[in-house]
Amino acid sequence: MLHSQTSAIALGSNLGDSRAILEAAIVMLAKTPGITVTSQSSWYRTAPVGPPQPDYLNGCVILEIQLTPHDLLQTLLSIEKQFGRERGESWGPRTLDLDILLFDNLIINTPTLKIPHPRMSERAFVLVPLAEIAPDWIEPTSGCAIAQLVQRVDCSGVHPV
Repeated sequence: MLHSQTSAIALGSNLGDSRAILEAAIVMLAKTPGITVTSQSSWYRTAPVGPPQPDYLNGCVILEIQLTPHDLLQTLLSIEKQFGRERGESWGPRTLDLDILLFDNLIINTPTLKIPHPRMSERAFVLVPLAEIAPDWIEPTSGCAIAQLVQRVDCSGVHPV
């Protein structure tokens, strides 16, 4: 049995009933063996990055995990698929996007998994909800707390719902 570890997950959706999809995805995560949802941020409406598309609804959750990082990734990909996620154009619209942001203080860099998420420290739509529920978590590559990282990005496009 793996000992419990903590992971931060970003959630996003801009197709369909985004709020219902995101909340159902959290329920699905909570029902997954080896995963306990311990904290959930508010929802935020954000402008999209990439091609023209609807605004996103974004948030974050903190999970207690008894899975390996790769098993967690497979679980997230499976949940995305159950909500109709199709991997087409990069940064295109999606029914559900689940990203591992942090996994304890691990740094993983493989072809299929990069932790911490490589662009999280540049993205207000990730940092604002994460700072709400984990302001003191140290991002291991920068050595900075999430509360410090969020102060370095333009948060003007991230609006509480």
